Parts: sequence; structure tokens; C-alpha cells
Amino acid sequence: MSNPSETYDCTIVGAGFAGLSCATAVAGRGFRVQLLEKKASPCEKLRTTGIIVREAVEDLAALDGLKPWLWRKIPAVRLYAPNLRSVRLEAPGYYFLATDTPGVMRWLTAQALEAGAEIRLGSPFKGAQRDTAGWDLGQYGRCRFLVGADGTHSTVAGALGLGRNSQLLHGIEYEYALRQNGARLAENDALHCFLDRRLAPGYIAWALQGVDHIQVGLARRGSGGSAGLKTAMDALRQKIAAVVNLRDTCPDSVRAGPIPCGGLVSPHADTRVLLVGDAAGMVSPLTAGGIHTALRYGLACGHAIADFLSGRSPDPAKMVVLEYPRFGAKRLLRIAFDHMPGDWLFNVLLSTPLLSRAARKIYFHR
Repeated sequence: MSNPSETYDCTIVGAGFAGLSCATAVAGRGFRVQLLEKKASPCEKLRTTGIIVREAVEDLAALDGLKPWLWRKIPAVRLYAPNLRSVRLEAPGYYFLATDTPGVMRWLTAQALEAGAEIRLGSPFKGAQRDTAGWDLGQYGRCRFLVGADGTHSTVAGALGLGRNSQLLHGIEYEYALRQNGARLAENDALHCFLDRRLAPGYIAWALQGVDHIQVGLARRGSGGSAGLKTAMDALRQKIAAVVNLRDTCPDSVRAGPIPCGGLVSPHADTRVLLVGDAAGMVSPLTAGGIHTALRYGLACGHAIADFLSGRSPDPAKMVVLEYPRFGAKRLLRIAFDHMPGDWLFNVLLSTPLLSRAARKIYFHR
């Protein structure tokens, strides 16, 4: 239950990858943390494919102990030109994890609770007023530090005059339970990526065989609303039927939502408040990947906040401008991708060394 007389060291808004990792870090350092989440469950209305890159697994403590039944290793990418000619791409030692995303979110929630964070579900952020030692959150009490980790359209950013995401892709993904239909990807150890400027202008479409589902989706500039996304998905399923035949199969679940692609918002911090994750625009403008940065900077911000609260360092909100990812090169590549002359160029370039090198740089950071 909310109590307006309570005082917390840190309040975090949003129980996604960034918010949960930040809460775990701060609470694990012995501070009193509350995490506000407007949804009834962190697993509700997910908007991510749940694909985690190798760097997040090997370089970040946030995923230490992740249960093996929650992920499936994918070591390759199969890249398709608009005419469906394709090339398989691999890099020695590199992989992605396709995950049971609801299961991962439950596991991260358990980690935050075990660290001592208090998680308040069904509790939307309703504003904050500065006081002498931080923030007055009304019915949610007071706190010394406030974190906005509440997604693309951050209510914290809107209420406190911080930067907002303005450049967006619109994504949709269908999930098909492996147990309930006979569809399979013949090449199930690859992430299948489809270039098609008609169906997915400004981005790509994809298909992969995950832990217990086949996932098929796309993201694009200018969604055309839910009807436009559904029309594009119907056309995609028809087009890729030779890769995975789901033309006449109803999805078991649908994920959809906006994806920031404009880089870091400005300003993303002020005295005793900062944004992290999608709220801060911490999504690659080129690949639209955001889980790695959400976990990495959620943890980093959590430890920096703990250092500040213990008097060991200055307010991290005044330092993150130097440490957050700027995505400079990827923003330039995003502009170039948006202005490619047409699908014919991808058809011509697909099997050339130039495109192969570019794709390996994008997918495998090589």
C-alpha cells in the first residue's frame, strides 16, 4: 500500500530491463528503494523481441545466474535481400540469446525483490515536486533521488521537462507456440532478417525460433496505425512462407509498440533525477537494440546513485552527459539507411564483400 509519509532513498519509475537492474543495484547497496510500475505485472504488454546480445550476457553481472531454460542460443544471421536471395553470416564465438521474455522479466523482478527493492505494481507515476532533499511524490511518499525508466513516452520526462523521444519506429511481432502448430524454421539456429522497404521502410523484418515460440515481426517508419501494421504483417507472412509457413495460422500473442531511433534525448537528467533505458533514448538508432544498454546503464546508474546517496561522489545526474552512449556513427548510418534509393540496391549488393562487411559490423560488432 502507498503511504505519503514514507521516505525512500530512491524511487524508480518503470519495471523494465533498465528499471529492474537499477533497482537491484541501489537496493543491493543497502538503500531503501521503491519501484513504481503502472502495469499489473512486468510481463504484461511486452514490447520487445527479447533478443539479448552476447555482450549483455558476458559483460554484465545483471544476467548472472539467468536460468538456462529461459534462453536459446542463436549463433548466426541469415540476411535476405528484397528478392529473397540470402546469405548466412557468422562470427566465431558470437551469438544472440532468444529468450522466454516473460520468464526473464519474472527472474529480474525476483532479483530486485531479493536485493530489497519494494515493487509497487498497478502504481502509475503521477508527478513530483522538488523539496529540500529530493522529491515529494504525493501518495508515494518522498525520495532523495528519482529515476525515469518508464519507456519511450516517459511520464517522468513529460512531468519534469526532460527530453522526449521524437524519432520513432513502430514495431509489431507475432508469436506462435511451437507445441500448438507444426511450423518450424528449417534453419532454426539463425536470426532471419529481411530487407524490404515496402513492408519495413526504415528498418527490417525478422523471424526466429525462440525457446518455445516462433517469432515473426517487423518495424517501420510511419506505422499507418494498427491496421497498417497488420496489413504489413499479412504481406510479410505471405512473402516468407518458403522460410516459415504461417500464412493461415493465427498468432498466440502479439507484441507491438514504438521504438526510439533518434539517439539520446536532451536533456536526459537534472538535479537528483535522470532518465535511463528507452526513456533516455538508449536504443541503437540503427539496429533498434536496447536491452544491452538498458541493463548496462541501469546497473551503472544504480551504483552511481548509491555512491551519491552515501556521500562518496557528486550527483550522477550532473555526470551522465559524459557517460551515456551518444550513438554518433549509428545515427549517421540511420540517415544513410533512410535515404537508400530503393530495394534494387540491396538485391544487387547482397552477396558482395561490401555488404557482408557492413552486416558483420552491425550484427556482430566486427
